[in-house]
Amino acid sequence: MTTASEPALSVRQILALERVLAGEPEVVAGAGQLDRPVRWVHVAEAADVGVMLSGGEMVLTTGVLLAGDREAQAEYIRSLHRAEASAVVLGLGRAFPAPPEVMRRAAERCGLPMVVLHRPFPFVELTEEVQSRLVRRKFAAVSLSEAVRTALTGLITTGAPLQRMLDEIAGHSACPVVVTNLAHRVLATAGERSAVDDVLRDWERIARQAGGSEGDGWVRAELGGRGERWGRIVLCGYRGDTATGRLLADRAAEALVLHRMLGASAHSWEEQSAQSLLTDLVSGAVPARQLLPRARAAGLPVNRRTFVPLAVRGVSAAQLARVLRRLGLPGLVAELADGVTAVLLSLARDQDAEALAAHFAARLRTDPGGGLPREQASAAVVAAADARTGWDDVPAGLREARHVADSVAESPADLELPVVVRLRDVHLRGLVRLLRDDPHVQSFAERELDGLLCGADTEVELLPVLRTYLATGRNKSRTAWLHHVSRPALYRRLESIEARLGVDLDDFEQAASIHIALLAHDAQQR
Repeated sequence: MTTASEPALSVRQILALERVLAGEPEVVAGAGQLDRPVRWVHVAEAADVGVMLSGGEMVLTTGVLLAGDREAQAEYIRSLHRAEASAVVLGLGRAFPAPPEVMRRAAERCGLPMVVLHRPFPFVELTEEVQSRLVRRKFAAVSLSEAVRTALTGLITTGAPLQRMLDEIAGHSACPVVVTNLAHRVLATAGERSAVDDVLRDWERIARQAGGSEGDGWVRAELGGRGERWGRIVLCGYRGDTATGRLLADRAAEALVLHRMLGASAHSWEEQSAQSLLTDLVSGAVPARQLLPRARAAGLPVNRRTFVPLAVRGVSAAQLARVLRRLGLPGLVAELADGVTAVLLSLARDQDAEALAAHFAARLRTDPGGGLPREQASAAVVAAADARTGWDDVPAGLREARHVADSVAESPADLELPVVVRLRDVHLRGLVRLLRDDPHVQSFAERELDGLLCGADTEVELLPVLRTYLATGRNKSRTAWLHHVSRPALYRRLESIEARLGVDLDDFEQAASIHIALLAHDAQQR
């Protein structure tokens, strides 16, 4: 029987060979089975040829031993069918000047392709050509298999990420490659971007196809180990022969399973998928519209939805994902840079986005199964942007939420904040942080604080005192208490600050100017 690892030609491909066309072939039965693979070509005149076959052969015969015996002719076809032969080719001549009706009807009933040659020629020429092609295909397939295995093993040993592995597989298969979980949600893709996007746009239909029978170049291999399946890899639209595609998919699956078992990444494939998508959304490097098929294929509801962009500090992606699951809220979670984790909630249009965001943040702190330890909960920050109803507005929302989270991180530790922090809650500090890279703002900060920034004792004494004094609304008693100094000592330090800066901190406008400059300086330093 032909196996998935044996490269083969189809009956249709053999009938299209120039040598065969010279024999004027005619398909008289089993025309719907011409894509059957042919593993070998066998010349046989014996009436009991079926016992000599192992499956997948194309049998060539003149039928000389069958002429005049209608029962032998029918049994000949039935024996080929039982042996799982791919096709039978009958050379017309003295034994059968015309296609024998008994054999034709029997072949049609069995679904066995039967071909007659109106101009017989030496069968040895056909067998030589087909066998040489099959050998070349098998050698090429084995070479490809070893090349893929060597390349992927090398990547695994160097700790390459999943995406690098898939890029290598896509390079060998020359078609889009998709990795999914058992629910058909896309975890990763590789291949030419436009071709991948075409696949993802129609992923629901393709996913059903990928889970069933193969055809039209859709080749899949299961991913799993230790008796458990957890995903599959799909070659989408592979243009080589099916056997080679299966061989390639199997080699890829072996490598991906090994990659996952060795734990080449600290994050699961699901986490890496969400991280890649949300990072691309936040960066704006890829237009949001182009990322929509990826989001849909990843399982995020996107049609007629309200999107709530969140940025969270002090909580891991795994903890956030656990709370989302417990609340039954659909969304993506991914760790970004600088200790920020992005969360994108997808809610129905009739749901209260602000209330659900607040519920999520509160549950994060209190849920006994997914909540945080008390110390961690007190330091956690959940920042949110206003809900978006259009997918194209999501990137700006994610950037706004991250900006709010970063602004809170630069705020005084004792600042009281709502359970979900929004742009309106970070006030002046948020505005200054947005403008921190503006050259005019940078020059302003240096100019206003020049007298302090050049002193050796600034960082250890004066700047921290000034920062606390302004943050507490110029409350001298609280500033002295926070810095563990007496009021007279604090007065001396404030006088030194005023002298260095040439300002009067009791003057509201001058104090406000210095406060803004200090906020800008701190934002730039961070």
